[in-house]
Amino acid sequence: MKKKNLLKPLQNPPSKCPQSLPPLSPLMDSPQIPIPSLSLFPTTPQPHHHKQLFSFLKAHLTHQPLTPKTLLHVLKTKLHHHPIFTHYDFQVFSWASTVDSFRHDHSTYLWMAHSLASSHRFSLLRSLLSFVVANPCPCSPGIFSCPQIEPLFRFVIDAFCRSRKLSDAVFAFESMKKLIDGRPSIVIYNVMINGYLKSGDFDNALRFYERMEKDRVKPDVCTFNTLISGYCRNGKFESGLKLFKEMKEKSCRPNVVSFNTLIQGFFRERKVKEAIEMANEMTQSGCQFSTVTCEILVKGLCMEGQVLEASDMIVDFCRKGLLPKGFDYCGLVEELCGKGNAGRAFEVVNELWLKGDVPSSIACTTLIEGLRRSQRREDSFGLMEKMLKDGIVPDILTFNCLMQDLCDLGRTMDANKFRLLASAKGLEPDEVTYNILVYGYTRDGRRKEGENLVDEMLDKGYIPDIATYNRLMDRLSNSTSSTLEKVSAIHR
Repeated sequence: MKKKNLLKPLQNPPSKCPQSLPPLSPLMDSPQIPIPSLSLFPTTPQPHHHKQLFSFLKAHLTHQPLTPKTLLHVLKTKLHHHPIFTHYDFQVFSWASTVDSFRHDHSTYLWMAHSLASSHRFSLLRSLLSFVVANPCPCSPGIFSCPQIEPLFRFVIDAFCRSRKLSDAVFAFESMKKLIDGRPSIVIYNVMINGYLKSGDFDNALRFYERMEKDRVKPDVCTFNTLISGYCRNGKFESGLKLFKEMKEKSCRPNVVSFNTLIQGFFRERKVKEAIEMANEMTQSGCQFSTVTCEILVKGLCMEGQVLEASDMIVDFCRKGLLPKGFDYCGLVEELCGKGNAGRAFEVVNELWLKGDVPSSIACTTLIEGLRRSQRREDSFGLMEKMLKDGIVPDILTFNCLMQDLCDLGRTMDANKFRLLASAKGLEPDEVTYNILVYGYTRDGRRKEGENLVDEMLDKGYIPDIATYNRLMDRLSNSTSSTLEKVSAIHR
């Protein structure tokens, strides 16, 4: 018997193929956002591509039987990376379906779906789904459907929803229901509901939720959270609160996202008391605060002008062990300092720091600036020292400002100790730092210490010429003479 030639020339598929499959021609959808591999070939098909593609397939498929495994190998490792033929993958997929001895399975279906979705060829993706419905996966055990079909449709539905093609997503959903055994997964319903919300179609999201209930699919916490958020964003907070109560009645336990959404909703409605009560209910239900929860509470109270109450609340959370690790209270520090309460901010930071909640570098520098504006220089010096000892390195601008404050108080020796400590912790003093210290030593009449710093500046390249060097040295020498004269005058 003469062996059947699998590699017949590419042509329009015979009538036995589904009408939804396009002819085997090089005309393809243009991707909305071309991926790099698709931008390497011309958008206008070339007539000679058919012949070249036939030769390409003949070179890679003649030495082995045509099976889903061998076809997938050619599609993934050969065709997909070819600068001309990569966009003809659906052509090859369609051609393979015309071969009598070949049947696609879930592996080729899934790969083809990923390729079409990633290149935004959505009309062809819809055609692929029609073909899958007409040609079920052959690995289905008996009367049952292939277990890989639902994950395939879940991916496709998600791709359609992300691209705001909800009508195509509904088509995919209906097609899937014809193939799978039993009811669809709750995950797919959630994808559809979220897709409608992302598209701004809240009414259809609610209708799909009602459909889910009619299909006897039990909603989960993700379903409720998505709809509660939709209610809040559409100005229907009371309906969202009602759904939250319904959620608990249906024995679905709220999580941190549920509570965060409602707390934020209460603040948006300017119901501060109810927001705090919801936070208390959150802890009573055994749900732990997240950093987002604390940020929502702090921001909400501060927007209502209750900055001190916000600081008391955070301290109380810390004492009770409710404050989550990693919570950055920089926003609270900024609000307190902005309202002239740098002293209270200093107390909050110290207490939280002692409890192990180390502040961020930004929170510390914000507090230092607030303390300086409030004339609490000693507190700012103490905070800087604690920062450096704990390895929190400030920015050079804040550091230099404190150096200037110390020198203005005649404490240049202390300022230089800060410089040495900061250098050991990774802060590199700049030219401004050295100039501040040199002028400080000049005012203090400490010639030797000043000269040592000038020599160090010279080594680091901070002194541009010999004239500058001599000027600094002369000032140090004159400051020593002036100091001696003042001491002699006092003794006389």
